[in-house]
This record gives sequence, structure tokens and C-alpha cells, in this order.
Amino acid sequence: MLILAFVVGVLTAFAGLFLKWLISQIQFVLTNQFSISTSNFLYLIYPVIGIFLTSLFIRRVVRDDIGHGVTKILFAIARKQSNIKVHNTWSSVIASAITIGFGGSVGAEAPIVLTGSAIGSNLGRMFHMSSKQLMLLVGCGAAGAVAGIFKAPIAGLAFVLEVLMMDLTMGALVPLLVSCVTAASVTYALSGWGAVFECHIDYTFAASRIPADIMLGIACGLLSLYFTRMTNGLEGIFRKLRSPYAKLVVGGTMLSVLIYLFPSLYGEGYELIELLLNGKGEGDWLTALNRSLFYGHDYMLLVYLSLVILFKVFASTATNGGGGCGGIFAPSLFLGCICGFVFSRVWNINEVFGIYLPENRYALLGMCGLMSGVMHAPLTGIFLIAELTGGYQMFMPLMIVSVCAYLTIITFEPHSLYAMRLARRGELITHNKDRAILTLMNMDSVMDRYSKYLTPEMTLGEVVRQISVSRHNVFPVLNADRQLVAVLYIDDIRHFMFRTELYDQLRVNGMMVQPAARLSTQDEMEGVVRVFEQTGAWTLPVVDSEGRFVGFIRKSRVFTMYRQMLADISTE
Repeated sequence: MLILAFVVGVLTAFAGLFLKWLISQIQFVLTNQFSISTSNFLYLIYPVIGIFLTSLFIRRVVRDDIGHGVTKILFAIARKQSNIKVHNTWSSVIASAITIGFGGSVGAEAPIVLTGSAIGSNLGRMFHMSSKQLMLLVGCGAAGAVAGIFKAPIAGLAFVLEVLMMDLTMGALVPLLVSCVTAASVTYALSGWGAVFECHIDYTFAASRIPADIMLGIACGLLSLYFTRMTNGLEGIFRKLRSPYAKLVVGGTMLSVLIYLFPSLYGEGYELIELLLNGKGEGDWLTALNRSLFYGHDYMLLVYLSLVILFKVFASTATNGGGGCGGIFAPSLFLGCICGFVFSRVWNINEVFGIYLPENRYALLGMCGLMSGVMHAPLTGIFLIAELTGGYQMFMPLMIVSVCAYLTIITFEPHSLYAMRLARRGELITHNKDRAILTLMNMDSVMDRYSKYLTPEMTLGEVVRQISVSRHNVFPVLNADRQLVAVLYIDDIRHFMFRTELYDQLRVNGMMVQPAARLSTQDEMEGVVRVFEQTGAWTLPVVDSEGRFVGFIRKSRVFTMYRQMLADISTE
């Protein structure tokens, strides 16, 4: 396991480095000749081309949905015994490089996290690992991806615990750390020992700034709520468009117009983050208006940045909805940075309480707040920003902003953007052991399927003959369309089933009873267990959406499997 964790860390780091290099090369070729003093009409063309090429690549080459990378990992853990398809080890890298290189307003981190998890899953299957070991290797791949692409090993570990919701045991801790440290070390060795965002930290914590930190945290939480709700709403609109070309037209048009108006939305937006973190004053920060229609209108800086905050979610969702591939890591950091900068600028203009807030330091705090809010991951936000920037001396304000942002958003949204899609379907693994085990269980694994059944017109003699060759004590009674009419329990007829004089007189329709409840093939195991508790039944029938009989579920079998899975999860 440790050797595989090491290999996963190495391969994931190389995948992350290759993806970042490929994106930078595409962007350089496309935009290095752009003028900084005027808007560039090619911003109207590049994003559409990128989305089109990505969509074509996914539909013709991959032929599988590779969007929502982290959600796919959560689904694989919950429903596919941590099996992730082989093509995910490379397809997300190619697709996201094309999307982002041509200007797609999304991040490369979620695709590389899916790539890392796919590497771990497929290596584990190659060496015939158990499902529990496979789950751990998937976690190692995700942790290594975050650690490598951000040079943030602690954040990689925190990400797996908070976002993928894996339990931290001593058996899991060491492999996860091996992958994190290995991936970060490889990235450091090949790309230099500097932080991802080089910035000089001269911040001194002061108690007088705590109210501002709290208010920034609340603002980040509310902005996270806006980002989450708006993303869901816009994704719903794109889901209604069946044709990929209709999606391309709507998404491409929306994205290209927004990038033309606000060039900062082009790609991941890390240039603007670097500018806001390292700018020495007004002269530097005004360069954010370069290449836009706002160039030369210095008084419009705050308006421009506020509009970027407002429209970033439209640009990101249009990228993915139109056929592109990318994640929300970078958009969260991008939005948080601008939010913190705008918050501190407004604060300083109004001289609130006579306290000055350093804009670049509050841009840093905003990144932490948005990451914590959007991902519902306060520890990941704290450690990621500290490791991204080398700002370890800012732990106190980072914690304050992170906690306030998290508490604000969970008041309105109990699940992160990654998890809410699965939570609605009852397919989300959580730290709640009982719920986690029930989520891992499925109907097929506990259901008895019958090849024999009774009809209402059958006589007692025919029933007895069927019972004599069966091991069951309950039988379904079906009509001509195989729809469940009722059930027949042996215990109900035991006292007269051997009276041969009744064999031709009694029929099933006079002996059958209605079951205490009917389960559906669409039911989740948590709901199944709840029905058993409410009815007190020991055996319940399962029907499909049209009422056709599928099988029986027995409480004893559910308990047996539950016990086995609990023992498997608890064993290190």
C-alpha cells in the first residue's frame, strides 16, 4: 500500500505539471500579441473554439461524461466500489487543457483531482486490492493532486478528509501523507521551491481587526451562497438543452461576451490574483483594467472588480454547460481574492473605526473564505491559502475568516456544491458511520429474486407442490402482467396446508394478504431500513416503477450485510 501510495503521488504530480504546462503554452500562443490598451475581438472567438474542440473531443474520443470531477469521485466511492474508468487517467487533462487554454473560465484543479483518483483506482485494481484499499488509493490520488498542483501537502490531506469525507484512521493516515509529500516534493523539484503565489507577507495580527475579519468571513459566506445557488440554477438551464450545439451556442456566446467585456475572466484568472496579492499601490492595481473597455478609466476599478465578482459564476457555468471541462477550485480562489480586495478597499475609503486594512492581505483572507464556503471545507481553506502563499503567520485571521464563512453558508446550504447533487439522491458518503454504510449498500446486494410465483387462481394443492421444492417462506402473488397483487406467508397456511381434502377447494385469492409495505427499486437503503422500523416487518416485497415484482428483501439479510460492512470499515 505504501509503495502504491508513493507511485500514485509521483504520477499525479507529473500529470499536474503537464496540465499546467499545456495550459500555459496554449494561452501564450493565443494571447501574447494582445494589446493592453484596447479590447481584443479575439476574446469573442477563442472561448467558443475551445468549448467546441473540448465538446468534440469528449463526444467523439472519450464518449463519456467527464464533468464534475470531484462529484464523480464521491459517486465512485459511494456506488462503484471506488472503481473509476481508465480513460479518466488522461481524458480530463486533455479536455481541461483545451478548455482553459482557449479561455474557459474554470479551474484545472478538479480535473487533475479526478485524474489522480483515477490513477489510484486503476493501480489498485491492477494489483487486486480490496474495495477498502481501493477507496484509500482513490483518496491518495486526490490528496496527491491537491498537494502537487498547489504545493500544499497539508491541504491535500485536509481536502480528502473534508471534501471526500474519508475517515482519518492510522491505517489511512500514512499512505495519504506519503502521496501528499511525494507529489509536493516532485512538484517542488521540477518547478522550483517558491510558493504558487509569491507574495511578501508583512502582516501583523491585531485584535482591532477582528471585527473586520468576522465581517469579511460573513461576506465570503454570502458570496459562496450566491455562487452555489447561481451555479445550480444555471446548470439546470443547460441540462434542459438536449443538443450539444444548442449548449455550445448559448454557453459560447455567454462566455465570449463576458470575456470580451471583462478579460480578467479569461482562463483561471491567476494573473489577477498575483496582481492583487503583490500590487504595491494604485498604479499596480489599475493594470487590472488592461485589455478591457475600462482601460484608462481609473475611477472604475472597484466597479470593474465588482462586476467581475457578479459575472464570474455565469462565465464558469457557461464554460462547463457549453461543453467545456473544468472545476471550481480556481473560480473560488479568484472570487475570494477579489472579494477580499474590494471589501478592504471599501472599508478603507470609508475609514471604518479608523482602522486601516492592507488590501493585499485581505485579498488573501478572501481566498480562504470563499474556498471554505464553496467547498464546505474550513481546514482545506486555511491550510491551502497558507501553503499557496507561504503566509503561515496569518493563521489567526485565516481561521476567523474561514470559520465565519463556513458557519454562514451552512445556515443556508448543508452540503457543498460537490456533494449536494449526490446528497439529493441519497448517494453521499458522510462521516456518519451508519449513513455511510447504508449508502455503500444497495438493493441488489440484499434482495432475493424469485423464479417461481403464485397467481390468485392457484389451488392449495398447487401451492403445496411449489412450497415442497422451495426454500422460501413467503411467496409473491402476481397477475398476468407480473404486477404484485399480494403475498402469501407459509405461516398463515401452516395449520391446514397438509389437509388434502382442501387442496382443490381453497385458492390463493382466499389465503393471500397485503404486505405491510412495498419497496421500490429506486429506494435508498436508509429509506428501506426506516420502512422496516416503522412497519415491524421482517420481509418486504420490491417492485419496479410499474408495479412489477422484482424480489423480496429480508431484514435479517440487511442486518448481516450491515454488520459485515461495519466490520470491514472499522478494521484498519
